[in-house]
Amino acid sequence: MLLFVEYPKCTTCQKAKKWLKERNPEFSERHIVEDRPSKEELREWYEKSGLPLKRFFNTSGNKYKELHLKDKLPSMTEEEQLELLSTDGMLVKRPILVGEDFALPGFKEKEWTEKLENA
Repeated sequence: MLLFVEYPKCTTCQKAKKWLKERNPEFSERHIVEDRPSKEELREWYEKSGLPLKRFFNTSGNKYKELHLKDKLPSMTEEEQLELLSTDGMLVKRPILVGEDFALPGFKEKEWTEKLENA
């Protein structure tokens, strides 16, 4: 079963959930702030994704900007970045669609379509 990690007030998350429901895959929902991902989960998703870790940061979010992460991330280790991401769900790019062998941060319809067709 797929895991849909979301912030319900986020319009992109709402759009992604509607898109998912139209395609009928079975999925469970998780509120990214109330039940924020652990460092271990984030590491697992990052490894499944094959993407740069920076793709898991919500770079347009206020928290990212307040913490000046644009300047700090390049000098942080992977461990430090994962630790930071696990402290606040608002730092994490959303939604995240997690399958058995993939994780997709952010909603890109083309990427999601390809993964669901091949899942």
